[in-house]
Amino acid sequence: MTDFVARHGLWTQDQQHAAADVVAQIEKLGVVRFAFADAHGVVHGKTLIAAEAADALRSGVTCTATMVLKDLSGRTAFPIFRRGGDGAGDMVMVADPATFRVLPWAPHSGWILCDLYRTDGTPHPYSSRAVMRRMLDRLAERGFVWRAGVEVEFHLLKLADGIADADAIAMPGPPPQVVPLNHGYQYLTELRYDAVDPLLEILRANLQGLGLPLRSMEVEFGPNQLEVTFGATTGMQPADLMLLFRSATKQVCARAGYLASFMCRPQLPHAASSGWHLHHSIEDTAGRNLFVRPDGLSPLAQAWMGGLLRHAIAAAAFSTPTINGYKRYRARSMAPDHIVWAYDNRAAMVRVVGNPATHLENRVGEPGANPYLYMASQIAAGLDGVATDCDPGPSADAPYSADAAMLPRSLIEAIAALRDNACFRAAFGDAFVDYFIKLKEFEIGRFLTDVTDWEQREYFALL
Repeated sequence: MTDFVARHGLWTQDQQHAAADVVAQIEKLGVVRFAFADAHGVVHGKTLIAAEAADALRSGVTCTATMVLKDLSGRTAFPIFRRGGDGAGDMVMVADPATFRVLPWAPHSGWILCDLYRTDGTPHPYSSRAVMRRMLDRLAERGFVWRAGVEVEFHLLKLADGIADADAIAMPGPPPQVVPLNHGYQYLTELRYDAVDPLLEILRANLQGLGLPLRSMEVEFGPNQLEVTFGATTGMQPADLMLLFRSATKQVCARAGYLASFMCRPQLPHAASSGWHLHHSIEDTAGRNLFVRPDGLSPLAQAWMGGLLRHAIAAAAFSTPTINGYKRYRARSMAPDHIVWAYDNRAAMVRVVGNPATHLENRVGEPGANPYLYMASQIAAGLDGVATDCDPGPSADAPYSADAAMLPRSLIEAIAALRDNACFRAAFGDAFVDYFIKLKEFEIGRFLTDVTDWEQREYFALL
């Protein structure tokens, strides 16, 4: 594995130059966390002692390939030990030196994001970051640059206690006991913000310490609900930012005794659903916004938006990849339910935000989505709209009563649409789409065999 990176030509010149600076920083640390995102957007990886980490930048870090074959409970969804399985062999994490950071809340620790490769140096077919990179390359072929800003809601609660007893050890275990922080329903109220300011100040300091372009921290409408926004960045940066933000927020809050949850609609009293609103536009290589025109949207932006609407049902598998996330699509809830667009209307699926920084805000996503797949799906759908000069139709003045198709009501419906979607199969490849479908069907299958609280209330005493 010596100099795996050089042997297979895996770094650009910029990455090679950045690596020298990373090595100098590693020498001052105790450990380095090598991290990657699985298909669910959950961060995994290995922690190496600093002396080993410097060499691992070029040699790569091996880990079990089954890490990308598991559902959210940790169960392996594929028959790895049958004929044709991978036998729980190795894959290689190759660090991207441009992503290196020292963790402010653990200053002895470095953190670096990795791409996944097979042991023969070829990209791992199930790497979600590689899927995003392919979409960025498709944009670059046209002279386009992806620009996106992150606006995400989440819930923040006080942890009541830890694991109670051995019965709590399960796959997955029971949710932690939590204590509410506020009553909610006082949107953007200063008193509500001040009540959680001590914790948010800890979070702010750490997020800015990571170099993230933090713009605002807000008290949202629902109980215990907050929203954080970041300035727009380009290329791979917005997806990397979202991944690091979620992981950092959960770690920082947990160290302070709190739970930060990016679950869309928690089973909490009077909980409001949380969304991830993806603000994005396309630029040329000189940084000029190609969506803007003095009298409104450019033809490129209109066709791009047409693609987003055309493929919205299948794309929901990537923007809303959990069973829980579909409980957010409700009328008159500030979340979309119809596949429509509108100028500056937050009930629409796609909201057009006007000059001077004209861009599209897709309000369809849930906070827990894999950022690489969510953004890659937007690029694939948008480019398909441009290639076919897709007409998005007129703006919807009343999105909740529009004569238009509805967003899917379940992950089952979204996965069924993805299975037959030629756009995503062409963009992501049949192998990745079939892999993602199988992973999600495994999750759905576990859900369908579980007896829910709703079923117990509905049937147990009556029937």
